[in-house]
Amino acid sequence: MTTPAPTNILLITADDLNWDSLGAYGCATAGTTPHLDALAQQGVRFEHAHVTIAVCQPSRSAMLTGRYPHRSGGEGFFHLRRPDVPALPELLKQGGYRVGILGKVGHSTPHAAFQWNLAYDQPELGFGRSPRLYREHALAFLRGAREARQPFFLMANLHDPHRPFFGNDKREWYEPQAPRPPAALPSRVFEAGEVAVPGFLPDLPDVRREMAEYYSSVRRCDDGVAALLDALRQSGAESDTLVVFLSDNGMAFPFAKTNCYLHSTKTPLLVRFPGATDAGRVDAEHFVSGIDLTPTFLELAGLPCPEGVDGRSFVPLLRGERQPERDRAFTQFHQTAGKGNYPMRCVQTRRWGYIYNAWANGERAFHNESQSGRTFAAMRDAAAGDPAIANRVHLFLHRTAEELYDFAADPHALDNRVTDPACAEELRELRASLEAWMEQTGDPALEAFRHRDSPDARERFLERTKDELGGWV
Repeated sequence: MTTPAPTNILLITADDLNWDSLGAYGCATAGTTPHLDALAQQGVRFEHAHVTIAVCQPSRSAMLTGRYPHRSGGEGFFHLRRPDVPALPELLKQGGYRVGILGKVGHSTPHAAFQWNLAYDQPELGFGRSPRLYREHALAFLRGAREARQPFFLMANLHDPHRPFFGNDKREWYEPQAPRPPAALPSRVFEAGEVAVPGFLPDLPDVRREMAEYYSSVRRCDDGVAALLDALRQSGAESDTLVVFLSDNGMAFPFAKTNCYLHSTKTPLLVRFPGATDAGRVDAEHFVSGIDLTPTFLELAGLPCPEGVDGRSFVPLLRGERQPERDRAFTQFHQTAGKGNYPMRCVQTRRWGYIYNAWANGERAFHNESQSGRTFAAMRDAAAGDPAIANRVHLFLHRTAEELYDFAADPHALDNRVTDPACAEELRELRASLEAWMEQTGDPALEAFRHRDSPDARERFLERTKDELGGWV
């Protein structure tokens, strides 16, 4: 009996792409992602996929270690604090793979000393926004692996649609000048009047304007996917390569990125596995998480999965089989890129979402990247004359210790049901589920959660967080 050849792996990630910005996921704005929609028709689309933490480097660290951030030491914008935690590219390289990376190199390299076989970062990729350059570098890498008769792992990280969005970015990005190649124009530019505003944001003129800029960047992300898939075809490796596409977190708007809402962690997950996946299949049953990528890829590579991995291979799902106990996702948040510590924990099921905000005390204010754009400024201005928007701004800035949302009735999480007696049973079940997970994974927030009615317990936990991770509270 012959041993199956290791699977080639092309992992494509988008930067700050909301799950429902794809046409395949029902985007209300037409024409955003034609090439990703085509990819969805060629493989499996997962309806309930979540990243583990909704911010770039920690999210990628979870993908590449298979561990929750508090277990890998990858909670913030730094290399893993635990040097003993093995990482996927290291394991694949040791197993004979040629490993390459395009874009987000520092944010996707768990250990600083690790050397990729090929690495090109943002300055060499048209500010991470040149599909042509992604294609050229990918094709050279793929052909090199084929000539060397090596299986490959290529992590291609597109910088779109990260801020600044197209139309609100730097003019010099598009002017040919040494030593940096220019960024590319999107294949389509959207106007404010043709885009849909997500239900968790108010429909204001400046929100629409920024949403149009965002969707233009989404379209350029789709252009990048097309370029990478073309390189794979040209290399001759398409028929024996697993293609996986997902986003590292939700869009950089209020109530999405760097939080634990549905639009924070839910990700578009598309998988094409020639000979295994049925074209156009939708998995609307199983929850899949970012920590599941490492054990999945290692199984397909024929390599052992190291001890201590929290994720679980979803190879059976690719073949149309079922996996029990995939009925919820546990997510978390620790620290922003600006070193602000806002610890959150969350459990989400198909219907319910429960969030514990350890940092929220009614006075402490939240600050993240999304507040720097047109949208939050427009919300603050409108709040002066609109009580509903004023309440949304206040919630975003201050939160409450607990939030509970019924996605069946309230898909955009506008109505916190945590004090509703009609939801008491669901609240108890989700609290118990989250507490059991925290105990099982050794979560340092466990005691603060158990004493969530004690302000002193939460403050002690925040001080320990600041001491351990640095930054501010």
